[in-house]
Amino acid sequence: MKIPTHVPRYIHVPLAALALVACSQTGDVRTGSAVLADWSSDAPGHPLHIRPADVPAPETGNDPEKSIAGNVKVVAPVAGALPDVPDGFAATVFATGFKQPRTLRTAPNGDIFLSESGTGRVLVFPARAAAGGTPATPTVFAENLDRPYGIAFVPAVDPQYVYVAAADKVVRYPYGSGDTKASGPAETLIADIPTKRHWTRDLALSRDGKHMFVSVGSASNLGVAGMPDMTPAQIQAHEATDGRGAAWGEEKDRAVVRVFDLDGKNIRNYATGLRNCSGLAMQPATGNLWCIVNERDHLGPYVTPDFMARIEDGAFYGWPWYHLGGREDPALAGKRPDLKDHVRMPEVLFQAHSSALSAVFYNHDAFPAGYRGDAFVALHGSHSRPQMTGYKVVRVRMQGGQPTGVYEDFMTGFVVANGSVWGRPAGVTVTRDGALLVSDDANGTIFKVTRK
Repeated sequence: MKIPTHVPRYIHVPLAALALVACSQTGDVRTGSAVLADWSSDAPGHPLHIRPADVPAPETGNDPEKSIAGNVKVVAPVAGALPDVPDGFAATVFATGFKQPRTLRTAPNGDIFLSESGTGRVLVFPARAAAGGTPATPTVFAENLDRPYGIAFVPAVDPQYVYVAAADKVVRYPYGSGDTKASGPAETLIADIPTKRHWTRDLALSRDGKHMFVSVGSASNLGVAGMPDMTPAQIQAHEATDGRGAAWGEEKDRAVVRVFDLDGKNIRNYATGLRNCSGLAMQPATGNLWCIVNERDHLGPYVTPDFMARIEDGAFYGWPWYHLGGREDPALAGKRPDLKDHVRMPEVLFQAHSSALSAVFYNHDAFPAGYRGDAFVALHGSHSRPQMTGYKVVRVRMQGGQPTGVYEDFMTGFVVANGSVWGRPAGVTVTRDGALLVSDDANGTIFKVTRK
């Protein structure tokens, strides 16, 4: 965390020293037991590669609907505090004073849209503000929504609509390039989305511009209470319409990515078994759809990893019966052996309980050439881990459009001490001129990262 020289710096205690000593190294990339390290080892540029073999066996006997640690304490930042970023970059305050700022999206004309989930508003910053050097002031594009989150522009090049996913519905507003206020009332496309537990609904437009994806997280941690047993014949009939591995009961149409026509019709499950896909991102170079997933909480402090996965039509990603490929959840042992060989393994594993929220692919030239094509992912930070992890933005390294599995710290310094933080990254977007914007929903600030 960068702060003025006259202000005392927070002291970071090296809680992960033993894990780092014991680590197995591949070049400068942390692997082996080092992937279990906590926040005290974080610093811009530090890379990490979590492999399935690095993940220990889960704890057993924990209540599947309870976390194993308490909530983090959010404190006010000291005057002038800024997060740490790599050498050659600079972080500044882009805007502040918000209540739970979450998703950031850049419109085709360069305007920046923000879902201020805590007020039910969607805000917009004009492109000139995004390019400026002073804190920006937004206008209200839309309001009176239940925890707005996902934002998408349709068509992608010259949009006529802004789509917004609130906790309970998906709507669209008429829009023309440069509009700072919706030019008409909201049209509801998908209504009555259940809001129990996970409420972050993200959106992504298909590459051909004909369909919209929406993510809907689960109603529980593991579904043990809300999914009554069904016979094999009942399961077969259910999956014929809802997809392999689709949950039922109160979890019906939850823990999924759904797809629908642009007018809201023909909605169906596109991918299943995703406990909470809180971030969707379309990859410019390939047209692949990627999901940022919060995994379950009850398997211990190091199990199971959050992840970034390519989303395929008809694919099943494990929840609630399996995790990390075909590893069975001990709380549901023997329930669905038929699914074991059909669980798709994620491409990138993040430390367990990082609370990965959002992603954006970097497709500009303002940062060094090696960044082009990589992804930035916001890790909101752990609750279910005594020694905290997350509370940072990481860079996911790509090669030829495919993840290498390695990610490295990019923006850190939000942790004051274990159990206490002054910032929680939530949303990420890239401005028209190639800067990175990061929303912090703990103290209501948006940071801007530029190359010096």
